[in-house]
Amino acid sequence: MPIDRQNTDLVLIVDDVPENLSVLHDALDESGFTVLVATNGETALSRARQAVPDIILLDAMMPGMDGFEVARRLRADFATQHIPIIFMTGLTETEHVVAAFNAGGTDYVSKPIRTGEVIARIASHLQRAKQMKQARSALDAFGQATISVRPDSGQITWQTALARQLIATYFPDAEGKAPEFVMQWINQSAQRLQSEGSQTQSIAPLTLARDARRLIFTLHDQTADGDWLLVLREESDTAVVESLIAAFRLTQKEAEVLYWVTKGKTNKDIGDILGSSPRTVHKHLEHVFEKLGVETRTAAANLALAKSGRPG
Repeated sequence: MPIDRQNTDLVLIVDDVPENLSVLHDALDESGFTVLVATNGETALSRARQAVPDIILLDAMMPGMDGFEVARRLRADFATQHIPIIFMTGLTETEHVVAAFNAGGTDYVSKPIRTGEVIARIASHLQRAKQMKQARSALDAFGQATISVRPDSGQITWQTALARQLIATYFPDAEGKAPEFVMQWINQSAQRLQSEGSQTQSIAPLTLARDARRLIFTLHDQTADGDWLLVLREESDTAVVESLIAAFRLTQKEAEVLYWVTKGKTNKDIGDILGSSPRTVHKHLEHVFEKLGVETRTAAANLALAKSGRPG
């Protein structure tokens, strides 16, 4: 029977002790939540994929697949990687707490469980998750390519549809993680921001070139959970030239000359690139100036950059 998700939040409780399940189930049910339960890791993964709960309460120590492994698998699955996970553990040593967060945990509560504390933690994380969901939906709606990356593991915790396409195209073996060179750039940038007290706008974008295409990563911000938001943008020489042709009614050669002018190339440089003489490039450029209604290379370049949507 389908679960009614209209007016209630869905919580998945994972614990191998029936008494714990019973106490938590009753407390959450009385607080207005819809509750699912699982007594082992395999069942938890199956129910999480099928129902996609709003939040998961996960026992750390269970026979067979423990909670740490369950969390890692949830984070590795695109369908479930965004779900907040609150670990329930009697192990409060620092190494176990660190292990919980490294496995993908959002928070943890200590056993014996205090239901009031659990409900308060759930409410807090649900509110944050809903805000993130609204932000993701807005980014998807506007066709933004954005990903969220964990700084310690490189795990991509969420991504918009366009970002997912770009990642799959450029990094088919990524397996849900940001490439190592991207993580090095993020960590170096984070250290610089911390040491200089500067803003992310001061960080130069990271560019990966593939033939005539480039994938550009821009560091945007850090979420409340400590993940880094990256904005991805793909540039293509061919696509830009075609956009210039359409915008200004240029010929192919005129658009190619204008494209390389935006890159700061001289007439001699452009001639070498296009296999033309500097004189021929100059003639093309005269036609470009006339069609754009400008008189200088700088004005032509600025107008072309504005039309193509690329930063100068």
